[in-house]
Amino acid sequence: MIRIAAGMSPNARRTMLTVCAMTATIMQALDTTVANVALPYMQGSLSASLDQINWVLTSYIVASAIMTAPIGWMSDRFGRKRLFVICCAGFTAASLLCALSQDIGAMVTARLLQGAFGAALVPLSQSVMLDAYPAEQRGQAMAIWGMGVMLGPIMGPTLGGFLTDQYSWHWVFLINLPVGIVTVLGLLVFMDETRKQEDMRFDWFGFLALAVGIGALQLLLDRGEQVGWYDSGEIIIETIISAAGFYFFFAHSLTTDEPFVRFELFYDRNFAASCLFMAAIGVVLYGVMALITPFMQNLLGYPIMTAGYLLGARGVGTLFAMMLVGRLLRFIEARTLVGLGFLISAATLYAMIGFTTDTSAETIVVLGVIQGVGLGLVFVPLSTVAFTTLPSHLRTSGTAMLTLVRNIGSSVGISMVIATLTSTTTVMHARLAEDITPFNNALQQAGSMLSTATDQGRALLDLMLTQQATIISYDNTFKLLMVLTLAVLPLVLLIGSSRTQPGAETEVHAME
Repeated sequence: MIRIAAGMSPNARRTMLTVCAMTATIMQALDTTVANVALPYMQGSLSASLDQINWVLTSYIVASAIMTAPIGWMSDRFGRKRLFVICCAGFTAASLLCALSQDIGAMVTARLLQGAFGAALVPLSQSVMLDAYPAEQRGQAMAIWGMGVMLGPIMGPTLGGFLTDQYSWHWVFLINLPVGIVTVLGLLVFMDETRKQEDMRFDWFGFLALAVGIGALQLLLDRGEQVGWYDSGEIIIETIISAAGFYFFFAHSLTTDEPFVRFELFYDRNFAASCLFMAAIGVVLYGVMALITPFMQNLLGYPIMTAGYLLGARGVGTLFAMMLVGRLLRFIEARTLVGLGFLISAATLYAMIGFTTDTSAETIVVLGVIQGVGLGLVFVPLSTVAFTTLPSHLRTSGTAMLTLVRNIGSSVGISMVIATLTSTTTVMHARLAEDITPFNNALQQAGSMLSTATDQGRALLDLMLTQQATIISYDNTFKLLMVLTLAVLPLVLLIGSSRTQPGAETEVHAME
């Protein structure tokens, strides 16, 4: 196979390398959300409590967040190809361990390994794609790569629901095996190794401090809603630990000669602005997903498969935009497309403020497609402009940092919308209940069915109040996301030109 690869043309090798990078991206992106719908089935099979089964998600997120930061250093030290192959093989093996798990302890351990190995797949695949294509084709390359990153979280619940419903939850993980094996073989054959910098030493103190900061932050964001936020001692302790970790990380990194996170990344205006908007994408994309899925299931009464298919409409819009935006970048500045994308997303969120129990499936699909177009118009230009002026030797560190800020943004977004939804529902229920009195004319006209004097009447009234309070809460949370999207919009002026500068590098590094 290696002889065949050596005899292939550069374009053919680039195509095969693109396929391998895409399969790695999709595999990791899918596993971020694919296990969510399988949790109730896994809980009984693994004899786990509700709190314990949530660690199947939390362990993966925390391990992935912690191991994203040092990817740039590991790639420079050990070689990008070696790291990519090891991480892809490790992720595949960990997926098999997840499928074979017989108790919650084994599952959480396997998910920790899966998150640790999977952390490198998305940033490494992005850096491979950036190096494999000349500067004038990077917009199209990022469009291809972005399809995997954006479609994975959107299509994950649908695929997870299908596999769990038709087969068993084990197949949520087993599906990674053939994909992972083919990807590892492809990387071994078609990818060239980068130069190793064997004299580099690892900044253990900086890494451990950042790991503690990120790990504690992810835990408090994930656990906050379950334990009552700052009414819980656990969240207070995690906040203190996180703050201390970040303090020691920055204090150490700004005073040491060789920090493992390269702060020179943020000297580049385009990269720094892209990080800001990537975090915003994480908040909006995952925030909306965290709202619309339970809205369709709990209020509209759709089964999980139907909800998954309707959610997939956003993927169709994203796919369409990404197929188009790579070509648009040749004629339109990236900042213009980013601004347009955020405007479209804000417009759809404005329309979602009017969602009720009478909202039709057609409305959800249309808004989903349009919102997907908006997200596609934002993601690809940002992934391209972030590296327009960034030196090539910082590219892998840059892709890791973009992935990290997007993941943290998604954690913040999910925690923010769930906390807002819960608290607003409680407040609105109390306000609506203030009008429930024996002297309310509407209740008197409803007759004995809604009488406050009977148990049946009080139960029905409480059910109606809870439903109305929940609808109001969803709409208010959609409004919050819309306001945040509009608030970020003026910052698009921070993004510089996406035009390739005269003398900019156009060599194809990965195909040398």
